[in-house]
Amino acid sequence: MSRPAYVTSGRYAPPAARRELVAVSADGARLHVEEHGEEGAPAVVLAHGWTCSTAFWAAQIRELARDHRVIAYDQRGHGRSPGASRYGTDALADDLVAVLGATLAPGERAVVAGHSMGGMTIMAAAGRPEFAEHAAAALLCSTGSARLVAEALVVPLRPGRVRTRITGAVLGARAPLGPVTPVAKRVLKYATMGPGSAPDKVEACARIVHACPTGVRHAWSEVLAGLDLEANLAELTVPTAVIGGKNDRLTPIVHARGLAAALPHCVGLTELTGMGHMTPIEAPEAVTNAVRELTVHVKHPKNATDDLKEKTP
Repeated sequence: MSRPAYVTSGRYAPPAARRELVAVSADGARLHVEEHGEEGAPAVVLAHGWTCSTAFWAAQIRELARDHRVIAYDQRGHGRSPGASRYGTDALADDLVAVLGATLAPGERAVVAGHSMGGMTIMAAAGRPEFAEHAAAALLCSTGSARLVAEALVVPLRPGRVRTRITGAVLGARAPLGPVTPVAKRVLKYATMGPGSAPDKVEACARIVHACPTGVRHAWSEVLAGLDLEANLAELTVPTAVIGGKNDRLTPIVHARGLAAALPHCVGLTELTGMGHMTPIEAPEAVTNAVRELTVHVKHPKNATDDLKEKTP
């Protein structure tokens, strides 16, 4: 069965990249990377979430590329990054630092923004020296550090073992998602988006999520079910902003509040009324503005682009 194509018009249609490259992770996994905007501009690095791809950031890329160099990559197994034999938080961290090393010159720093599993990627990499070298600030968007299945509200039951068990079974299902149908869009909207999400937003999200291979979706669901990155939060010392949707059923707003309280240098918590889990698509301006506000922390060395050219074969 062929996978659904992304939308091809409107703000959620993926823009063409100025440059595409492959970053090679520690275990040899190959990661599709895109660069948008002008060389020499302040850099922003975008890490998408579970079952998504670089297409998820279309609205942010289109706007930020006006005056930033925007780097987006497909997590292993997603989008145009092939599947791999290893899935886990160490792999997430390895992949992010590989992308940073492949795209940023020595000493060049960027705002690193992550949605959902992309935010978990940032937490996982927080203690890495490569992250410290290249991250000037971070945005954690619709994400959490632990207890994801236990606190999810996708299944309308009381908290407890029964709800946790059913939620885990639903999120970790091996069944293919199939074509993007009206019923499929209603299910996805209920589980991942706010009740007022416009049809074009639901359509864009559905096409992205349904394009994720079933095996990859299941493999990462097992990682997320056992996620515990709370100890890593103390190492995320760069200025960090947090965004969450008040109607998020996958990572309820309690996660965003917990992150904001635990981070050593939280520079703001934004709670979006009426928004669900897919905030970069549901509330594109709010997410883009949060990234822009963090770029004040980026000190872009004048010779960074020249240094990168020298180390690029």
